[in-house]
Amino acid sequence: MDTLNAQCRVCQNWESMEVESADYKNWQEGTLIQDALPYLTTDQRELLISATCKTCWDDIFWEEEEE
Repeated sequence: MDTLNAQCRVCQNWESMEVESADYKNWQEGTLIQDALPYLTTDQRELLISATCKTCWDDIFWEEEEE
Protein backbone atom coordinates (compact mmCIF):
# COMPACT_ATOMS: atom_id res chain seq x y z
CA MET A 1 0.00 0.00 0.00
CA ASP A 2 1.11 3.53 -0.73
CA THR A 3 0.11 6.70 1.09
CA LEU A 4 -1.78 9.15 -1.08
CA ASN A 5 -2.19 12.73 0.15
CA ALA A 6 -5.06 14.84 -1.15
CA GLN A 7 -5.80 18.49 -0.38
CA CYS A 8 -9.20 20.13 -0.27
CA ARG A 9 -9.24 23.11 -2.64
CA VAL A 10 -11.65 24.99 -0.39
CA CYS A 11 -10.25 24.69 3.15
CA GLN A 12 -6.74 23.56 2.16
CA ASN A 13 -6.83 20.65 4.66
CA TRP A 14 -4.90 17.53 3.74
CA GLU A 15 -6.06 13.93 4.08
CA SER A 16 -3.89 10.85 3.77
CA MET A 17 -5.23 7.53 2.55
CA GLU A 18 -3.69 4.16 1.78
CA VAL A 19 -4.12 2.91 -1.79
CA GLU A 20 -2.64 0.20 -3.93
CA SER A 21 -0.51 1.72 -6.70
CA ALA A 22 -2.05 -0.50 -9.36
CA ASP A 23 -5.58 0.48 -8.27
CA TYR A 24 -4.75 4.18 -8.42
CA LYS A 25 -3.19 3.73 -11.86
CA ASN A 26 -6.30 1.89 -13.06
CA TRP A 27 -8.45 4.82 -11.94
CA GLN A 28 -6.16 7.30 -13.67
CA GLU A 29 -6.44 5.22 -16.85
CA GLY A 30 -10.25 5.28 -16.87
CA THR A 31 -11.61 2.68 -14.47
CA LEU A 32 -14.48 4.11 -12.45
CA ILE A 33 -13.16 5.20 -9.07
CA GLN A 34 -15.67 3.07 -7.17
CA ASP A 35 -14.43 0.02 -9.08
CA ALA A 36 -10.72 0.87 -8.87
CA LEU A 37 -10.69 1.99 -5.22
CA PRO A 38 -13.70 0.35 -3.55
CA TYR A 39 -11.95 0.22 -0.17
CA LEU A 40 -11.89 4.02 0.13
CA THR A 41 -14.87 5.77 1.66
CA THR A 42 -17.27 7.72 -0.51
CA ASP A 43 -15.87 10.92 1.02
CA GLN A 44 -12.27 9.95 0.23
CA ARG A 45 -13.18 9.16 -3.37
CA GLU A 46 -14.99 12.51 -3.70
CA LEU A 47 -11.91 14.28 -2.37
CA LEU A 48 -9.85 12.63 -5.12
CA ILE A 49 -12.40 13.47 -7.82
CA SER A 50 -13.33 17.04 -6.93
CA ALA A 51 -10.63 18.06 -4.43
CA THR A 52 -13.39 18.90 -1.97
CA CYS A 53 -13.56 17.37 1.52
CA LYS A 54 -16.83 16.23 3.08
CA THR A 55 -17.10 19.25 5.39
CA CYS A 56 -16.68 21.74 2.55
CA TRP A 57 -18.90 19.69 0.22
CA ASP A 58 -21.67 19.79 2.82
CA ASP A 59 -21.18 23.55 3.32
CA ILE A 60 -21.29 24.27 -0.41
CA PHE A 61 -24.18 22.02 -1.36
CA TRP A 62 -26.24 22.05 1.83
CA GLU A 63 -29.89 22.66 1.15
CA GLU A 64 -32.28 23.59 3.88
CA GLU A 65 -34.83 20.85 4.45
CA GLU A 66 -38.36 21.78 3.57
CA GLU A 67 -40.62 22.01 6.58
